[in-house]
Amino acid sequence: MFGGVFDPDEINKKIAEKEALTQTPGFWEDNDKASKVMNDIKMLKGRIDPWVQLKKDIEDLQTLYELGMEEGDQDLEKEVKEILEKTKAEYEHQSILNLLSDEVDKNDCFLSVHAGAGGTEACDWTFMLSRMYQRWSERHGYTCEVLSQEEVEGGLKSINMKISGPYVYGYTKGEAGVHRLVRISPFDANARRHTSFASVYVFPVLDDSIEVKIDPKDLRVDTFRAGGKGGQHVNKTESAVRFTHIPTGIVVQCESERSQLMNRATAMSILRSRLYEYYKQEKEKENSKFAGEKKDISFGSQIRSYVFQPYTMVKDHRTKYSVGNIQAVMDGDLDGFLDSFLSAKWKGMPLSDDSDDLGDDA
Repeated sequence: MFGGVFDPDEINKKIAEKEALTQTPGFWEDNDKASKVMNDIKMLKGRIDPWVQLKKDIEDLQTLYELGMEEGDQDLEKEVKEILEKTKAEYEHQSILNLLSDEVDKNDCFLSVHAGAGGTEACDWTFMLSRMYQRWSERHGYTCEVLSQEEVEGGLKSINMKISGPYVYGYTKGEAGVHRLVRISPFDANARRHTSFASVYVFPVLDDSIEVKIDPKDLRVDTFRAGGKGGQHVNKTESAVRFTHIPTGIVVQCESERSQLMNRATAMSILRSRLYEYYKQEKEKENSKFAGEKKDISFGSQIRSYVFQPYTMVKDHRTKYSVGNIQAVMDGDLDGFLDSFLSAKWKGMPLSDDSDDLGDDA
C-alpha cells in the first residue's frame, strides 16, 4: 500500500519523538526552537495523513463497488469508475511526493536565473523565467523574495530569489538546467525568429541541523552600494554584501535589505547552501545527477524548450512531457512538469536530456 521510499512506521516514530519534546520542561520558552519542532510535526503528519485517508477511501470504494455489483445499478457503476480514477490519481500523486525524502527536500530553496547565449533577448528571457517562478510560488501560497538582481536594458542579466514553503526544494530541484526560448524577437526590426537561453540553479536553504563549516580565512568580503531604483537610503550606503569563497571560487551576494548586517546574514545562508551542494557532489561523484547545472548555456544543453512561434509548445526533453498552452506555463502552471520529473524518478525511468529539433535559430 505505502510502497516506494515511504516508511509510515518510521514517520510515526519521528512524530512521537517530536511530540515528546513538546512535553519537556522549558520547551515553550525558546520560541524559535518550539516553532521549528511544531512545524516539523505538521510536515510529518502532512506526509502520512493523506495515505491514511487514501486507505480509507479505497476501503469505502470497495464497499461501494460490492453494493453496485449486488444491485446491478449502472448509475452506481459510473460513480465507482469516477471515484476510482480520482483515487488512482491521488495515489500516484502521493507516491511521487514520497521521493521528497532527502534530508533537505522539505526545506526552502534559493533559485537563481542567469542569461546565456542570446544577448538582449536572453536577458528578457531571464526576466520571463523569473516571473514564471514567482507566479508559481503565488499559486501555491509560497513566499518568493528577490535577494539580488542585475538589471540591463531589455531585462535581467541575473536574478537570485528565495522561495519559502513546505518541500519547496524537493519540488524545484528538477528545474536546474538550461531553458531554451524560441520566438519572434520583439527586439528584431525584421521580425525574425530567435533562440535564447537561460540557466536555472536551485539550492536548498539549510537549517541549523545541517553543519557546513566555513573558515573565515577562506572568505573575501566586499560591500557596495545596492543597485536598482531603490529609495533615499538604499543607494547611499554600502548595504550590499558579496562573499567570495576562495577555495571553491563560489561567489554570492545579497542586496535586498536596507541593513548590511541582514544582507550579510542572507549571503552567508546562500553560501552555506552552495557549499552544501558543492561538497555533496564531490562526495557522491554522481556528476550526471547534477549535469543540468554544469552545462553551457547554449544549444544542445537545454532541459526544456519553450516555443512561441511558429506553434506554441513547452517540452521537457528529459521526460518528454509537453503542453501546448504556453501562456499558462509562463503564468506559473508548472506542476505538470514538476510531477512528470518526480514521477519518472519514482518509476525508475531514464531521464534523457536529448533535445528534439524544435526550430532553427534565426
